[in-house]
Amino acid sequence: MRFFLGTHHPDWLARVRVPLYVSQHSLSPLSSLPHLVDGGVWGLDSGAYTELTRYGRWRLGARAYAQLVRRYHDEIGPPCHIAQLDWPCEDESLAKTGLSVEEHQRATISNGLELRSLEPDLPWMLVLQGRRTRDYLVDHLEQWLAAGINLREEPIVGLGSICRKGNTLPVALMISRLARLGLRLHTFGYKTTGLISSAADIVSSDSLAWSRAARWAARHPRHQHGHCGNCIDYALAWRAELLERVDRAHPGVVEDLLPLNHTA
Repeated sequence: MRFFLGTHHPDWLARVRVPLYVSQHSLSPLSSLPHLVDGGVWGLDSGAYTELTRYGRWRLGARAYAQLVRRYHDEIGPPCHIAQLDWPCEDESLAKTGLSVEEHQRATISNGLELRSLEPDLPWMLVLQGRRTRDYLVDHLEQWLAAGINLREEPIVGLGSICRKGNTLPVALMISRLARLGLRLHTFGYKTTGLISSAADIVSSDSLAWSRAARWAARHPRHQHGHCGNCIDYALAWRAELLERVDRAHPGVVEDLLPLNHTA
């Protein structure tokens, strides 16, 4: 299991030798992009939840996104995977768009197919979406298959709309069932308790939860800033502690446990 440390600071890509997850919302305003540090690994998040809950639609079309991603690939360095412009199915997203779960699922498929047709050599990560367990395990899997995509054959599949579910047990059970079906899963923003439960059943996960936690935690005594919500030192320490907990629960599962906890 590879863990991506989420960051809203794109310059970390040039500084931090741990797997990083960066949103296109953070990259798209930049006229000059960072170059990936030697040995660095990164993945691109589409910012889907923010986009739909804030605007009720995607303001960015597939062609424009593909052009942006090509630039990121060429100027930063190749990402290991790129999240498509999926349509999350949390209650907040559905309320904002006024559409149904099925309509969000169909829009997700349409976008994934279009992105692959526009830039077929880029490592697009297709996303499985839903609200209830059946939405994922049956409905969306079958919709993807009907569209000509067998998610069991994908190198990695994003599992959407799980980071805000309060009870992680049903999610963990669903992840286990999807893993037994042969899906190689990436979980977006999965809660710490869920990650510890499911690490053996997923290929990768990302989280920016360290920043939120740092805003309420005591400031490091040697730091001058008001809180550590933007602090590399805090983020790396948070990551190391989390992965040690995962390793205790699932020895040998964590790919980047040591020694990738330093800056360039």
